[in-house]
Amino acid sequence: MRLRILLPTAVLLDEEAAKITAEAENGFFTFLPRHVDFVAALVPGIFSYVAAGGEERFLALDLGVPVKRGGDVFVSTPWAIQGRSLEQLKEAVASQLAKLGENERKARSVLARLEADTLRRFAALGGNR
Repeated sequence: MRLRILLPTAVLLDEEAAKITAEAENGFFTFLPRHVDFVAALVPGIFSYVAAGGEERFLALDLGVPVKRGGDVFVSTPWAIQGRSLEQLKEAVASQLAKLGENERKARSVLARLEADTLRRFAALGGNR
């Protein structure tokens, strides 16, 4: 099967896979090459596949939608990160979450300054009457 992981701005993965395992709202499922066409709604979690060479690989995914059509499997997700092993994936996810946390703190700081500036300007407008 041809597995493609599609992010909003890029194709994260495009390679052959012998087996694909993911989790939907009602539990885990597996795609094999001769399975029927299928669509599901993924929950955030671990997505694994066996590459054509036999190596099992892992991804952490946010919500997503896998579509199996013939020999192609497309997975559309807003966020995903790869790892060669579960340990490597755990480290990559922790690093990514730390970056997101720092960006969120910066955004909150900027927002607080904008709010304070807006309040000061409104106060100044009220004092000029």
